[in-house]
Amino acid sequence: MTLRLSRRHFMGSAAAAAAAGSMPLRARAATPFTMQAAWINDAEFAGYFLAMDQGYYTDEGLDLTYLSGGPDVIPESTIIAGRADLALTTPDTTIKAIAEQGAPFKIIGAQYQKNPIGIVSLVESGINAPADLVGKTLAVPPVNVISVEAMLKINGIDPADVNIVPYAYDPTPLIQKEIDASLDFTTNVPYTISQLGGEAVSFLLYDFGYTIYNDTVVVTEQTLADKRDELVAWLRASRKGWVENNVDTKLWPAKWAETHFAGTGRTIANEEFFNEAQKPLMEHPDGIFAMTEEGIEANLEALREVGIEGTREMFDTTLLDEI
Repeated sequence: MTLRLSRRHFMGSAAAAAAAGSMPLRARAATPFTMQAAWINDAEFAGYFLAMDQGYYTDEGLDLTYLSGGPDVIPESTIIAGRADLALTTPDTTIKAIAEQGAPFKIIGAQYQKNPIGIVSLVESGINAPADLVGKTLAVPPVNVISVEAMLKINGIDPADVNIVPYAYDPTPLIQKEIDASLDFTTNVPYTISQLGGEAVSFLLYDFGYTIYNDTVVVTEQTLADKRDELVAWLRASRKGWVENNVDTKLWPAKWAETHFAGTGRTIANEEFFNEAQKPLMEHPDGIFAMTEEGIEANLEALREVGIEGTREMFDTTLLDEI
């Protein structure tokens, strides 16, 4: 199957040890398992880095291969091609691929309960809510225009009343006041702006009606059927990594300066900011990766606003029950 997609936008230790006698689980042969990340190595994936370095995947019987993403990587294509068992995606691209192309995907978890995409501006602009964008110039990457227009309509604003211009993920025009606001990752870009001498303020599209997850955990139906135990093991180890990471978000980034974060061009201070900023967007009373019925329906409702017709059957929450 060829997909037309775009981006950027209890197998517990005790039971396994009992089955293997007194042999430690790490001493047994591990099952190869590959995950495809959604973007380049940064704090967005800190929980997985921690779980790898602390041996949590090995403890679960997995020999994990981690594939980083990037602007030319389409995560869904990686799992369709069989190069990965699991991928982190955006729910709009995944659900659109299922609905319109018959892609055999299932969403089995959500890293971000709230999508970190939002409207970023300088404090002095006075832009704190959608209504404040009326008459202002808002820079938006072309792939995200439909989402922004949907958010405006949800809030009773005619998109024609906002001057939407193309954006190329560079905050310089905002600093130079050539634009009033931009659509950006609220977990990262405010830090960049502070380093350029500005003071940023932001709000999430999620908090104003465009209620979609991000970094959804996606597998093919075949992988779900063939590797269910491995998927549950991956979810369990990954959740453990994120829980430990979120205890102290400044502890781990410096440890990865010469490993996971090497060559990205970003400072450790930036990654520390990112790691802390994303924490409240991920946490849920039911644990990392949780997907409630209310949350799923909120996603489907928001996607209908941009013409994507998904259904509850595209989500499988049963693996989360086994963690």
